[in-house]
Amino acid sequence: MVTIHHHHLPLLNNPTPPAFRPKILCKNSKNDAAFEEKKSGFVDYDKGIHHVSTQVSGIRKGQIPQRYRIRVQGDRFQKDWSVSQVVQKVLELDHKSDDVEGLLNRWVGRFARKNFPLLIKEITQKGSIEHSILVFRWMKNQRNYCARTDIYNMMIRLHARHNWTDQARGLFFEMQKWRCKPDVETCNALINAHGRSGQWRWAMNIMEDMLQQAIPPSRSTYNNLINACGSSGNWREALKVCKQMTENGVGPDLVTHNIILSAYKTGAQYAKALSYFELMKGTNICPDTTTLNIMIYCLTKLGQYEKALGIFKSMREKRAECHPDIVTFTSIIHLYSLNGQIENCRAVFSTMVAEGLKPNIVSYNALMGAYASHGMNKEALSVFNTIKNSGLRPDVVSYTSLLNSYGRSQQPKKAREIFEMMKRDKLKPNLVSYNAMIDAYGSNGLLAEAVEVLREMEQDGIYPNTVSMCTLLAACGRCSRRVNIDVVLQAAEMRHIKLNTIAYNSAIGSYMNVGEFEKATSIYRSMRKSKVTPDAVTFTVLISGCCKMSKYCEALEFFSKMMDLKIPMTKEAYSSVICAYSKQGKITEAESMFNKMKTAGCCPDVVTYTVMLHAYNAAEHWEKACALLQEMEEYNIQPDTIACSALMRALNKGGDPSKVLILAEFMREREIPLSETIFFEMVSACSLLRDWRTTIELVKLMEPSFSVVSIGLLNQLLHLLGKSGKIESMMKLFYKIIGSGAEINCKTYSILLKNLLAVGNWRKYIEVLEWMEEARVQPSNGMYCDILSFAQKSGASDSSIIQERVGMQIPVSRTRELCFGTHASI
Repeated sequence: MVTIHHHHLPLLNNPTPPAFRPKILCKNSKNDAAFEEKKSGFVDYDKGIHHVSTQVSGIRKGQIPQRYRIRVQGDRFQKDWSVSQVVQKVLELDHKSDDVEGLLNRWVGRFARKNFPLLIKEITQKGSIEHSILVFRWMKNQRNYCARTDIYNMMIRLHARHNWTDQARGLFFEMQKWRCKPDVETCNALINAHGRSGQWRWAMNIMEDMLQQAIPPSRSTYNNLINACGSSGNWREALKVCKQMTENGVGPDLVTHNIILSAYKTGAQYAKALSYFELMKGTNICPDTTTLNIMIYCLTKLGQYEKALGIFKSMREKRAECHPDIVTFTSIIHLYSLNGQIENCRAVFSTMVAEGLKPNIVSYNALMGAYASHGMNKEALSVFNTIKNSGLRPDVVSYTSLLNSYGRSQQPKKAREIFEMMKRDKLKPNLVSYNAMIDAYGSNGLLAEAVEVLREMEQDGIYPNTVSMCTLLAACGRCSRRVNIDVVLQAAEMRHIKLNTIAYNSAIGSYMNVGEFEKATSIYRSMRKSKVTPDAVTFTVLISGCCKMSKYCEALEFFSKMMDLKIPMTKEAYSSVICAYSKQGKITEAESMFNKMKTAGCCPDVVTYTVMLHAYNAAEHWEKACALLQEMEEYNIQPDTIACSALMRALNKGGDPSKVLILAEFMREREIPLSETIFFEMVSACSLLRDWRTTIELVKLMEPSFSVVSIGLLNQLLHLLGKSGKIESMMKLFYKIIGSGAEINCKTYSILLKNLLAVGNWRKYIEVLEWMEEARVQPSNGMYCDILSFAQKSGASDSSIIQERVGMQIPVSRTRELCFGTHASI
């Protein structure tokens, strides 16, 4: 543990710029040392911590006027503290209950007027506005106090930092009553205060008053005014002020450029920010870390992830002038989260820690948000616990992210527990928290609970927004509640919530999910009437919904409207249009749309290929369907179960069943699930190839699924084995089917009887008839006729035995009918 003292060093870490520091002049040169700042450093190598503090002595007991020294001489309650000691003791008191004035009245230095600016400077730099107000109030009651502009400037800046705009404005008027003339620093502080609270018009008025009072604005004045406009989203006003700044001969600096870029960022003008950055490169002003952080944010918003990562990598190079800070790493974590690369989020976070940057609550929240968006509640909970263990206090965003992680992982009860825990920790849920809670219930089909959260939200004084309504509409669609969709729309109208494009899309999608085509199209017409611009999602929902309801003509009409509005197509829209063309038998148009999709740079996915496979199958273009398989392999697109079943059907129909079995082996290697349709095509391929060995292997493969596959498929498998003469294998399969608990029907027994009779196994035939009687499955007349006819054709010895055995099973009511039928046939 080492303590280091530095005397007469400049304030390197002083948050107050040099221009804001009060200049204290003293006629007595002996008192100059009283106003010098001394730095004291503390380092603990064992714990790896360090601390640097600045100490200011001020005028002490030996330098105050003699009449005051005599007054405090011998008074044990009067303390000769330095200014820094006074500030420390004041901050240790509770501003609500403790006597701050009593403490200050015991300070000998209060008799030196020049200590007051130092005292205000020290305490305002600490950031405690309540203590600063108490000290300032006490100071104004001192007999030797003289109002100064620099003291008011420091107090106004402190109020600006805490967004106390009205109080800052009150100090501005108060200083004029005390005959303190506002200077450029006063106006800068006041403009900054209004800019922080979003009152940019007030900031503009202050600028006009400056000019009227002949106070020349500085570069900081313009920067504060530009920031006031830009932080409110008025990037156009910010540009006007920047132009005015240049015309008045005050050139913009790096801070100005960063503020303009930030204005574009706040106003969602990301493309303009990139263009401005390119213009900025042409000047002699080099960007700093803040500039590049804004660029990474804008590129992320535009979806240009590679360029954003390129900037990040350039910042990490050894010779880079701008190195990444905690904001940079947090932005990259958010980027990877949007791109779905959760492992990279964790890797970037670990890199940030390894490079010596201490994560703040925003960094932790970014990592939690990445986990929450993918429903990884265990990982999100781990980060949440890390926040607590690191000495930070989880905020509303932390709890909301954890809540959202449980909602996405289908654990609404756990999400509710986190919601209640947030309240117990004295944090008030905000609009996003309530929306996440509504989504947690709505996404899991608990519509009543989601509506209850909406009511609770309004009781807490938080009014729902468009996102709230979107979430409820989506929940209605999942629950197939048509009536509730109407109620939610009426609720939005009663609360004067204007639906945006996303809300209209949710309403249209919900109606489509419940099969209400007319309602969905009515919402679309209302959307256009309200002059809300539809996007690609709107038409994708309409086109795909029409296809699901077999309204292919209507789907193509919406496609035509989409083209007229020049809205770019999505993959799902392409797939739906291709499906609509194929269902109408327009295979040429479907092929053209498929080729257009690839030409437009929209790479077809497995769903689109599956749609084309079904289209070729419907048109009996088996060769083209098989060609698609090769194309999928070229583009490294792994077919799913549905695509494989369509391919197998095309191969069987196209006369190439051997490739069906090869494709089945491919599915097993890639662990693609085998469905009943796949088994059906494999059985068909074995039948076409007369591959009995593979058939027996297929029986072993299907055995675990006997209880869930249809009896029709099992009957086909029995027929295949019987047709091949594998009677013993057929009967073993039948026993396994019975053992699996599958429900067999008369068709199953019919297949057994025909194949048994074909090989002359009449004893087993009669035994199967007995099984049918025991299973209460009535044998048909044809089954008895077949065995009796076989008896007539067989030898005399077998004939009498068969007729005797069969006669014992035939009911009396059917004997005459069967005998007549037999004699008639003879």
